[in-house]
Amino acid sequence: MDRHEVLIIGGGAAGIATAASLLARAPGLDIAIVDPAEVHHYQPGWTLVGAGVFDAAQTARTMASVIPRGVKWIRAAVAAFEPERNAVILDGYRMLGYGQLIVCPGLKLDWEAIDGLRETLGSNGVTSNYLGHLAPYTWQLVRSLRAGQAIFTQPPAPIKCAGAPQKAMYLSADHWKRSGVAGQVRVDFCSAAPVLFGVPEYVPALMDYVNGYGIVLQLGHTLIAVDGPARRATFARLNADGGKETITRAFDLLHVVPPQVAPDFVRVSPLADGAGWIDVDPATLRHKRWENIHALGDAINAGNAKTAAAARKQAPVVAHNVLAALGKRAGVARYDGYGACPLTVERGRIVLAEFKYGGKLAPSFPSWLIDGTRPSRLAWLLKERILPPLYWHAMLKGREWLARPTVVDA
Repeated sequence: MDRHEVLIIGGGAAGIATAASLLARAPGLDIAIVDPAEVHHYQPGWTLVGAGVFDAAQTARTMASVIPRGVKWIRAAVAAFEPERNAVILDGYRMLGYGQLIVCPGLKLDWEAIDGLRETLGSNGVTSNYLGHLAPYTWQLVRSLRAGQAIFTQPPAPIKCAGAPQKAMYLSADHWKRSGVAGQVRVDFCSAAPVLFGVPEYVPALMDYVNGYGIVLQLGHTLIAVDGPARRATFARLNADGGKETITRAFDLLHVVPPQVAPDFVRVSPLADGAGWIDVDPATLRHKRWENIHALGDAINAGNAKTAAAARKQAPVVAHNVLAALGKRAGVARYDGYGACPLTVERGRIVLAEFKYGGKLAPSFPSWLIDGTRPSRLAWLLKERILPPLYWHAMLKGREWLARPTVVDA
């Protein structure tokens, strides 16, 4: 059985950043990354692809080009975990051993949970910026719609980047407004959540745009079925008395965000909690049962926002704590739950939501520079011009600008 000192499951933002942070602290460390994908995606860019700001090609690079030098890339999928044996089983029953395991496989977009969606996704006016290859279709639909009904959906939490469903909606509404057809396009936001956004300090600015665009809020609405050829979407609505009813709405454009769960091989594993997410200590990101297993990114059960910004802060924490477990560092690094959601409320302005565990505001910049509770042109510049190169050339290279972890005595 092959064995590595550190084995990382997942070559997304979290996995690559953690490998780079490990090597920045301990050059020459024996690290392997397991991921079958040939392409690495900058997923935060898909919102801007869907608005015609980015080209899809800007958000993709080959996996080989982003794997840190000196890290072995194992192109395979994980079938199961065997933590009692310090091993994982790959498809084809190949076994890999490890000294320290880092698990960050992302999450699963559960398209099949919505009846009829898979069959019509990418046609009949049904799209989603949660798939990179469909983001250009979103922009095609937005440009071509001159009158009719547009519906944007949001499923029950937890989901990857809870602000993304709204980002697509605001940028689309902004395009229709600038094109002079806003009065002919009705926009509905059908969200399973009971509130517009989970951190109340950002809601007033968002409501200004909701009202300005004439968006109709349909809170407590969960998409359960789509009939693409008929262009009809069915929702389950929770009534004030606690009862449920179904409502069917016609659409010309339907932007869908599907329910999201942990990957199958995680949900059925001994690493998972009762809901299927990897069970970690929310501060140290170490598994609650196995001391040589850490996890980060979208598949963990910590109560933080599932965003690339969260992974950027988590990666150095995990890197330090893994090295501490190997006797190469002192102290314990702690993660405070930081996450960020640049809410693209119009082309050229962003409400930069940044918060920690419990929804406590966590601004990275002084309010005189960027007040995150108000729309900002500078925050748009950050999103469009600064964050992409920061992702490719800093986060994925182990350069921890504004991401150095807090370390306390063990």
